[in-house]
Amino acid sequence: MIDPELTGILELLPQIDLTDPVAARAGFAELVAGMRSDIAGIETLEIDDRLVPGWEGDPDVGVRVYRPKNRSGPAPGVLMIHGGGFIIGSVEAEHASAAMTAIQTGAVVVSVEYRLAPEHPFPSGLHDCYSALVFLAGAADELGVDAGRLALLGASAGGGLAAATALLARDLGGPSLCFQMLHIPELDDRLETPSMRTFVDSPLWNRPLATLSWEAYLGGGVDRTDVSPYAAPARATELAGLPPAYISTAENDPLRDEGILYGLGLLQAGVSVELHQFPGTFHGSALVASAAITQRAQRESVTALRRALRVD
Repeated sequence: MIDPELTGILELLPQIDLTDPVAARAGFAELVAGMRSDIAGIETLEIDDRLVPGWEGDPDVGVRVYRPKNRSGPAPGVLMIHGGGFIIGSVEAEHASAAMTAIQTGAVVVSVEYRLAPEHPFPSGLHDCYSALVFLAGAADELGVDAGRLALLGASAGGGLAAATALLARDLGGPSLCFQMLHIPELDDRLETPSMRTFVDSPLWNRPLATLSWEAYLGGGVDRTDVSPYAAPARATELAGLPPAYISTAENDPLRDEGILYGLGLLQAGVSVELHQFPGTFHGSALVASAAITQRAQRESVTALRRALRVD
């Protein structure tokens, strides 16, 4: 059942078509541009675009850096990873969210322009995200960041990439992370959970779109019985030693159960987890900013992130 405050927007929601990635990206960019509005407090940030070294000879990676101007000391650092089913999305589309995260937490936020599928299948996107994390940690002094307070933040495919980046950082002995915040994360290519089988025509995101998303991200000719957990973190069997997590899921979302099950797996591995399943919501219902459930989810997310980053 969908929250009554959210039902009014259902007929206005765009229909996502991932069969033509180029057209899908153009349509998404147009949608985001039409929704753009003034960001309260953006004048308190220094914002600049950079290129940082890619993974082991890969192309440089674009990042957008958001730094609060009035810092009294080293600030926490947050790597933000946009969603879009691994196929669409961009730093520009994530601009408002990244800016608000920096404003609300006082953190230095680095938003990463990772390469998109199907032109660049796994592990390209993950390698770009990890490279951006290495940049954030390595440039901590220059950016005014406390390298002991680094976190990952992502939604949807960005949540899946954030979880995978945490796994990779742990296994490579990379930058130490204090937190991972995974909103409605896309984690499991097997598409076998009850919610994935139920929500075949749900708003904004559904099983057919998830199928296209994973086919694009994993690439053609991949043995789907042996998918890397760095591609699909739900397949990871060793979750101990990962950073504490905040995971949010939406009730009417095919991705709901994989987020909940990943949180349970982390808990069973001894990782501290805060798990929020928001009733009446669907994938992307946060677009309805005026809804009470959206505002509650936003408040709780900011509170949890500030707490994890040890922001007074």
